Order: sequence, then structure tokens, then C-alpha cells
Amino acid sequence: MKLDASQRAALLRDPAGWIACGFGSGLSPVAPGTAGSLAALLPWLALRELPSPLYFTVVALAFALGVWACARVVDRLHVDDPGFVVWDEFIGQWIALVPLLWLPSAWWLLAAGFALFRLFDIAKPWPVSWADRNIKGGLGVMLDDVLAGVYAALALTVLTKLVG
Repeated sequence: MKLDASQRAALLRDPAGWIACGFGSGLSPVAPGTAGSLAALLPWLALRELPSPLYFTVVALAFALGVWACARVVDRLHVDDPGFVVWDEFIGQWIALVPLLWLPSAWWLLAAGFALFRLFDIAKPWPVSWADRNIKGGLGVMLDDVLAGVYAALALTVLTKLVG
């Protein structure tokens, strides 16, 4: 779905729209999902400094916030999962990077986590594809990316074991 200038402005004026479009990153004219995943790395750099229980609490609360925000945007636009809604990429990316919470910082591991999340988000292996097709509304927007994030986290864990 292509938005005109007035629709973009209305989306950014609404707190739910602002959150759902990843603080504007989802409005990228090229690869909005990738732009959202890249934008998610900035807050992750701060989030990774939290104690693990607090990290998981913040991610769970951000997931719930995303279900609300995405449901509001989906209901308003009558589109199941518009490309500019990228809060799901934020949460999926933060889940994908969980294995790095306990490892020393390395740019290549961050890049690998980013790439693995994008791979699983785009390829949509089962049950990611099932959730994408069968769960609707805000939960549906969010759930497939959470599952892609879990796959990416598992793959990143294997990668760190292989090279570590």
C-alpha cells in the first residue's frame, strides 16, 4: 500500500501510527522492512545494557504495545499487514539478537544477527508462514516476526558456537 503525503502525516501524528511505522523508518520508499530492522539496532544497543530479566520484560511490553499499535493501524486502513508497519521488525530483531546479550560486542555478530533475521522474516519457514497466513490483526502482524526472530536467534546461537 502506497501512502500519499497526507496519509503519511496522519500516520505520524497518531501515537499508534508513529509506533507501528517504527518511528518513521517504515516509511522508507525502498525495503521498509529492512529499514525497520536497521532502525531497531539503535535502541537495541541501549537495551543490551539492561539486566537480562529487564531486557525480556521490555521486549514483552514492546510486543504488547506493538499488538495494540498495529491493530489500530490495520483496523484504520483495512490492510492486513501493510509494508510500512515495521514495529514487528523491531521486536523480531531484538529477539534475534538475544544470543549477543551474553557475548562480547562484535560488529560481525550484530551484522549476522541482522542478516539472519531478515532471512527468516523473508523466507518465512513454517510456522512463520502459518502465522503470517492465519493470524490476523495486530497479533498477526507481530507474531510471524517474533517467530522469525526465534529462528534467527537459534541460528545465531549455532553460529556463535561454531566460530567461538
